[in-house]
Amino acid sequence: WDLFGKCSWKHGHGHNYKVTYTVKGEINPVTGMVFNIQLLKDVLGEVLLGVDHKNLDMDVPFFQNHTSTVENMSLFFWLKLAADMPDGVELEEVTVYETDENYATYRGE
Repeated sequence: WDLFGKCSWKHGHGHNYKVTYTVKGEINPVTGMVFNIQLLKDVLGEVLLGVDHKNLDMDVPFFQNHTSTVENMSLFFWLKLAADMPDGVELEEVTVYETDENYATYRGE
């Protein structure tokens, strides 16, 4: 209880997380986009299916070896999204919000 407070309740607890991301690359002169945002939303949607309404610590393999903190969640989303970036597009950062005031940003470092 001392380390994680109410987040260590033995029966678990839930959050409605928000994930934001930033990509960088050259703007395509024809489309005016770095990357089709709908395609990126589709990639994120697939990742979200794997964590939505799940007990992260029990149901998501990544969190069996990583404590399900907002910091590790930002790393998790980074790894999933970065793997699907097309050539010439880089994932610059991923931020996961547990609340409006409690969030973590990962930038690949």
